[in-house]
Amino acid sequence: MTDKNRPLKLGMHSYSLHFFGFGTSWGMGKDQFFPQVMDIFELMDQAADWELDGIQITKVDLESAEPKYLERVRDAAADHELFLEFVSCFNSGCDSRLNCTVEEALEIGRALDVDLVNFGLDIERPRQLYGSCMHPDVMRQLADRYQLFKAAVPKIEECGFNITIENHTDTFADEILWLVDQLNHPKIGTCVDTMNPLQVLEDPYYAMERMLPKAFCCHFSDDIIVLDPTGVHDVGAPHGQGSMDCPRMLRQIREKSSLDRIIFENEIAFLRLDEPIEEAREREMKACEASVRYLRDELKLGVRNR
Repeated sequence: MTDKNRPLKLGMHSYSLHFFGFGTSWGMGKDQFFPQVMDIFELMDQAADWELDGIQITKVDLESAEPKYLERVRDAAADHELFLEFVSCFNSGCDSRLNCTVEEALEIGRALDVDLVNFGLDIERPRQLYGSCMHPDVMRQLADRYQLFKAAVPKIEECGFNITIENHTDTFADEILWLVDQLNHPKIGTCVDTMNPLQVLEDPYYAMERMLPKAFCCHFSDDIIVLDPTGVHDVGAPHGQGSMDCPRMLRQIREKSSLDRIIFENEIAFLRLDEPIEEAREREMKACEASVRYLRDELKLGVRNR
């Protein structure tokens, strides 16, 4: 029985400041990167100023994977009283710096003393996207990913933290559940992203309903759905200003999962035409500040400010 009134910690995915060079560079083309104008220690300072409880980071945010450097990052997070989580990919379509083997991601996570390591699967879907859930081409790739995770189970048990598999922009909820169910391990669960289902034409509320009972992580986003002459788009927005019902999603999280935290993720993804990068950074920072205010003041998330 879940406690529907339990406090939920509030963390941030570093991608929410991707114009600053964090998370991943998206919208620039394959392996075209935004320069990093803050380092991870300054990111922690910012998170503490916003009274966040933790951050979720990627290999992009780290200067190196050398043990002494990772120890500095670990100690800085402890000094800031921030939890850390680590995000990895197998074969990112936009930023190869994200890529790790399962074992590499686990070693980085262990060195950082993270609470969990999250994986996107990077599945190549058939051209006929609509209705392609559990397509044979997808299932062959999921079987390959199963073998990689299965081989890493001894190391997962040795590390002791949770592993999550995300419904990234390339997977349906039932595909993630199939993989988690096949692995059938108490340390392996789902990461529920609230907006990614739109990328495979799936109802976000349905995806949450399916995945939350096995969730160890939630990427909480709120995009605006826009219809214009070029098609239908989901466009990043601060929380509470998008098209999703954030209170409803939060109720789902409380009722359907045992999560003790959410990770907010802003999707202010693209530079506008002729927009200087400095203006994009200012726009992104203001969006994060608006999200933090809404999530803390309206939805009462986060424990540091209580």
